[in-house]
Amino acid sequence: MWVRSMRVPSIRVIESAGEMAQVCRTAGRTLGLVPTMGALHEGHLSLVRPARAENKTLVVSIFVNPAQFGNPQDLAGYPRDLERDLELLKNEDADLVFTPGLSQIYPPGFDTWIDVGALGDKLEGAHRPGHFRGVATVVAKLFNIVGPDLACFGQKDGQQS
Repeated sequence: MWVRSMRVPSIRVIESAGEMAQVCRTAGRTLGLVPTMGALHEGHLSLVRPARAENKTLVVSIFVNPAQFGNPQDLAGYPRDLERDLELLKNEDADLVFTPGLSQIYPPGFDTWIDVGALGDKLEGAHRPGHFRGVATVVAKLFNIVGPDLACFGQKDGQQS
């Protein structure tokens, strides 16, 4: 039976995309990513646990992506509790938490999007125009910044991946 060595939980929070990319380039392998919008719950943690077990370094991103919200009230009302999220991730032994501000993901002048074609009008996209464009774009950006070997998404994200 393989047992992971015990270590004192510590967590590094990084806000800068450039710093996150640099840290991830030097983190060694394997590197796992669990992308989230925060407001973590057991569903998120059920992704964090196997990602932690399967990777030397675990990154969890917390970014409320405005590009996937069609309604400004939905975006404004999305729950945010970074302190609680960080405590949960510390208990799960995450190594890095990427908490970029808007300008780190969508800098001034940003105008490059992932076009998902007709898929964007199906499932969630049928009721939320532009939703899939926003999801696909932010996931691509996170992959480019972190460069994970493995990324974990929940079942509910199946229509978004």
